[in-house]
Amino acid sequence: MGDYVTVADVADIPPGERIVVEYGRDWVVILNVDGKLYALEDQCSHEDYPLSDGIVDGNEIECVHHGARFDLATGNVSAPPALVPVKWYAVRVVGIEVQIAKP
Repeated sequence: MGDYVTVADVADIPPGERIVVEYGRDWVVILNVDGKLYALEDQCSHEDYPLSDGIVDGNEIECVHHGARFDLATGNVSAPPALVPVKWYAVRVVGIEVQIAKP
């Protein structure tokens, strides 16, 4: 696993909220679901729409444009029309810092 980079403070993402950060050449949505942080590329793999607009249901996010669903913990597709997973990023909290890394 690569090096971690600080992208936010814990206070920036309270439970039920999300933020979008730039990480290298990618935009990443970080979601706080019941106190657990998840990070995925902020782009549906079906078409070029932001997942940050999506609806969170349990451990999945649904793209509001065509209904594709992705597992928050892996980026894997859980419902079509998407067929390709989205990038998933490891997340950790160090003190008050939220850090992500590409797998």
